[in-house]
Amino acid sequence: MYEERPSPLVPGATVWRRTGAPGGPVLPDGCMDLLWVGGRLLVAGPDTGPHPAGEVPGGVCGLVSGVRFAPGTAPALLGVPAHELRDRRVELADLWPEPEVRALAERMSAYEDPGAGLERLVRSRAARSAPHDPLASRVAAGLRSGESVAAVAAVVGLGPRQLHRRSLDAFGYGPRTLGRVLRLQRALELARRGLPQAEVAHRAGYADQAHLAREFRALAGTTPGAYAAAYAPAGAAASAGGPAGGSAGAKRETAQPSGSSTAA
Repeated sequence: MYEERPSPLVPGATVWRRTGAPGGPVLPDGCMDLLWVGGRLLVAGPDTGPHPAGEVPGGVCGLVSGVRFAPGTAPALLGVPAHELRDRRVELADLWPEPEVRALAERMSAYEDPGAGLERLVRSRAARSAPHDPLASRVAAGLRSGESVAAVAAVVGLGPRQLHRRSLDAFGYGPRTLGRVLRLQRALELARRGLPQAEVAHRAGYADQAHLAREFRALAGTTPGAYAAAYAPAGAAASAGGPAGGSAGAKRETAQPSGSSTAA
């Protein structure tokens, strides 16, 4: 089972937990996660494609908790540019001094709710870290709303090369890739509602249904129809282009964000 909630302590972040075996691959969402799994602190970097479950021992079953940061906000806290963690899952001790991480892990073990412990860890670290790049939020908001890279660059007052460099540091990839990932997230949400593929393509900002199918395959490793069959509400999969089936609703909870099913 997968559950999430907004964090009242970390602006823009989401606290999540997963119990039991993971139900599906992790899909790109433009975010990075701090994870607690099997007594270890790990980081899930920004993804450019689907990641299979069970990438790290201890993450296949049991309780996994995480804090998912808003796009562009994690690098300042972690002290490393996002592109260095792209498509990677690493031990936090690879980024921070090992004695410090060991002490944090011991502290985490005392929490009945690991998510609450992660929130407090992040809040404490943020108070001692440089603020995240304010431009990142403006870039992400513009791309999420469907603006072109050129329009976003003009709004933030940067040339294409500067915007690309700042985006690599903040998001792990350039603005064009970030725009594709955020558009995929819009499409996934629409597909989970059971909307027809043509409507998903139009409302998410794709040129046509074929464009939607190509992007699904490239970023999610599946087709819109297969995704709808797995995650759309029961009875809605057929209208979305996938086979109808009563099991679809039961699988809805397995559509998870970065880090949540791989557990790092």
